[in-house]
Amino acid sequence: MSILESSPSSRQADIPETIGEVVDRIGFGRFQWRLMWLCGASWAADAMEVLLIGFAIPSLMADWGLSREQGGLLASVLFAGMLLGAWFWGQFSDYTGRRFSFIATIGIDSVFGFLSALAPNFVVLLVLRFLTGFGVGGTLPVDYAMFSEYLPTRNRGRYLVYLESFWALGTIAAAALAWLIIPQFPEIGWRYLLAASALPGLIVFWIRRAMPESPRHLLIKGRVDAARQVLQRVARENGVELHIGALTVETTHTQVPLRTIFTSHYLTQTTMSTIVWFSLSLAYYGVFTWLPGIFRAQGFALLPVYQNTFLLALAQLPGYFSAAWLIEVIGRPRTLGLYLLGSAAATYAFAVVSGPTDIVLASVLMSFFALGAWGVLYAYTPELYPTSARGTGMGWAGGMARVAGILAPLVGARLLDVDLTLALTTYAVAFAVGGAAALLLGRETKGRPLSEVAPQRP
Repeated sequence: MSILESSPSSRQADIPETIGEVVDRIGFGRFQWRLMWLCGASWAADAMEVLLIGFAIPSLMADWGLSREQGGLLASVLFAGMLLGAWFWGQFSDYTGRRFSFIATIGIDSVFGFLSALAPNFVVLLVLRFLTGFGVGGTLPVDYAMFSEYLPTRNRGRYLVYLESFWALGTIAAAALAWLIIPQFPEIGWRYLLAASALPGLIVFWIRRAMPESPRHLLIKGRVDAARQVLQRVARENGVELHIGALTVETTHTQVPLRTIFTSHYLTQTTMSTIVWFSLSLAYYGVFTWLPGIFRAQGFALLPVYQNTFLLALAQLPGYFSAAWLIEVIGRPRTLGLYLLGSAAATYAFAVVSGPTDIVLASVLMSFFALGAWGVLYAYTPELYPTSARGTGMGWAGGMARVAGILAPLVGARLLDVDLTLALTTYAVAFAVGGAAALLLGRETKGRPLSEVAPQRP
């Protein structure tokens, strides 16, 4: 255990420090690891909530006699709830603090997710999935804002990508559960899937109650002593002894958060993030919501469908870890653009190749690049905005993803009825548009403190 000593005599108490400077002195340690696992567990649970519906739709169609369009509507209504949740909870956490939203969102997510498994009819299920989405949509911006504000500048992007990698663990769990349950219970298996997806979130909800408020938010609200106490708690948990003197807020912003992200200082990155989040979400959820059906359309039997889907989920992990390394080597926009263009190429190959080996290889590469892109995007977006608007910026970006998520299953249902190659080519183009936006509009944030100071205009 390393001890960093800093007394008033060695560091003048009357020289104010920013929260970022204190967090950099504390460093990354036990507290951040615990927070990452708490956030990561909810991310895995959210991935199960979002992706298991794609596996549940065929079972629901068999159980209740639903059409493909009704199945698409069931997926879309979850994203409609996520859209409202992302915009509401992102701004709410900027105004009232991270902690309450950090706890409440996972609770809403899990309770209504579990009740979905008990739905007596299609209409009730639609309402419950909407409310589940309202919680899921909130966890995404709030968790990233919370985690990023406790991270030191060095390797911050890498740890944010590590957090996003928990989505892959949830995807693997979803694919494994579907593989185990659906072939055994082809009609009522959807109930078991939805119930299982809610259980991890209920456990995380109970544990999260012990987390403190973000010290950055406390300082912005003028609660200096409370911010100092939280920082001292983090230092103690990390095994670091240091003196924390006067604290200062690094901002002159007085705008409301939503207005801030559209000012001239932030308009370019807001435009870039809007395009990338929308394009990536449209392509990713367009493919993965209907992935079992796509494999069946390419000639795979039921069991190989779930085996291949599980293999794609495993491919996401090296996608994340390679992106986590590359993001600190060549930077955020370049890595994001590279992985999005790789996703586009692999998705187009998935559309046009023939033969089981080539189809599986193309789909694995698509999963590798797409999830690497998600990891970079979630690490990059919180770095684009000041603390006073970080939750709002993440909420806006997440909202754009949910708009695309609403459209993706419905568009996919129509396109797949027309032509499989047309559907996958459309999603490949969406990946490419996002990659171009990242490369042309993205600003580098590698090594920049999470400060309140607006970035210089280019």
